[in-house]
Amino acid sequence: MSERDTARAGDQTAVLVMAPELRPAATAAQSGPPASPPVRPIVDVTVRAAWPALALYLGLRTFSILVLWLFAADRNRGLLDVLSRYDAVHYAGIVARGYDAAIPLKADGTLAITNLAFFPLFPGLTALADPILPGGPAGAGIAVSWLAGIAAAWGLFAIGAHLRDRRTGVLLAGLWAVLPHALVQSMGYTETLFTALAAWSLFALLRRHWLTAGLLCTLAGLTRPTGAALVAVIGLAALIAVIRRRDGWRPWLAGAIAPVGLLSYVIWVGHRLGRADGYFHVQKDAWKMSYDTGAFTAGTVHAALTKPAPLVIYTNILLLLLALALLAILILDRLPWPLVVYAGLIVAMAFFGDSYFNAKARLMVPAFPLLLPIAYALAAGRRRIAAVVLAALTLISAGYGVYLALAWTASP
Repeated sequence: MSERDTARAGDQTAVLVMAPELRPAATAAQSGPPASPPVRPIVDVTVRAAWPALALYLGLRTFSILVLWLFAADRNRGLLDVLSRYDAVHYAGIVARGYDAAIPLKADGTLAITNLAFFPLFPGLTALADPILPGGPAGAGIAVSWLAGIAAAWGLFAIGAHLRDRRTGVLLAGLWAVLPHALVQSMGYTETLFTALAAWSLFALLRRHWLTAGLLCTLAGLTRPTGAALVAVIGLAALIAVIRRRDGWRPWLAGAIAPVGLLSYVIWVGHRLGRADGYFHVQKDAWKMSYDTGAFTAGTVHAALTKPAPLVIYTNILLLLLALALLAILILDRLPWPLVVYAGLIVAMAFFGDSYFNAKARLMVPAFPLLLPIAYALAAGRRRIAAVVLAALTLISAGYGVYLALAWTASP
C-alpha cells in the first residue's frame, strides 16, 4: 500500500470514528430501518466506551436512594420495605408461592386481584438471584432491578451514540435516571428490565441485527404487556424489509420470533384458567383494567381542574402533556421511525388506559426515545448548562421519589 493510500484510509477511519456529527443527517433521512450504506460506521458500545454513562446513571440513582433512606429512617421505615411494596409484593409472592391456580374470590363472591396479571421473566430472574442474595425474594427483586437499570443505561448510551455521539448517549442515560418516577427503577418493578430489553432490541434493529432484535423482543414480551409495542415495531420493520427484499431470511425469522414471548404467556394464562381470553379476563374483570377512547383520562383531567386532587394526579397530567409534546418533536425531527413508533405506542397505552391514573407516568418510563430531543439540546450546548439541568432534575426526582415512597399511599 502506498503512502497516499495509507493516508486516505486513515482519513476515512477518522471520519467514521471522530466525526459523529455526520451521523444525524444520515439518520434523519431514514424513512425505515437503515438502508444499506457503502460503509457502516462502527459504534463503540463496549464498557470502556460506555462507562461514563453507567457511572452517571449509578451516581444519580444512588443519590436519590440515599435521600430516600434518610427520610425513611427519620420515619422509622426500612429501605428494603419501602422499595419492595405494591407490585413488588406480587412478584415476590410469585417467587415464593408460584402463580395462582385460579382467580381468587372476595368474601362477597366477586373477583379479587391475582398475580396472573404479572409476566414471568422478572420473577424468574428474581428466583435465580434469591438463593445467593440477602433479603429474600424482595431483596433479590430489587437487585435484579438495579442490574437491569445498568443494562438499560448501557442500551440508552448505545442508541444515543449511534444516533449522534457518545456525549448524547451519556446524557440520555442520565436523563432517564432522573425521571420524576425514576424511583421505580430502584424498586422490585419491571420497568428497568423491560427498558433494558427494549433499548437493546431497538439498537439491534437500527443496526439491522435482526436475530438479536427478535430474540430480545421475545424476552421483553415475557416482561410486561407493553411488550406489544416492541412486537409491533419489530414486526413492522421486518415486514418492510421483506417487501423491499433486504437482508434475506433474517427479517422473516425476526418477525416470527418477536411475538413468541408475549403470546406464550397470554396463551398459558388462558390454559390455566380454562378460557381462551383468560389473560384479558384477568386484566378487565379482576384488575379492572382495560382501554377506552381516552374518556377516563379526559374525565380525570377535567375533575382535577374543577376540584382539588392529589399532587400525583397533577404531576401525571403535566407529564402526559410533556410526553405528547416530546413525541411531536420526535416526529418533526424525523428520528428513525422505529424509535418514534415505539415511544408513541408506549404513550398511547398509558393515555388510553381506563384506570390507575396515578400510574400513567410510571407506565411511560420505558418510553426513553422521548428524552432524545432534550439529550440533543444539552449535548449541543455548554457542559455547564447540562450539569446544571441534570443537577436540578436530580433534586426534583429525588424529592418526588420521597413523596411517592413515603407520602403517597398507592402504587407509584
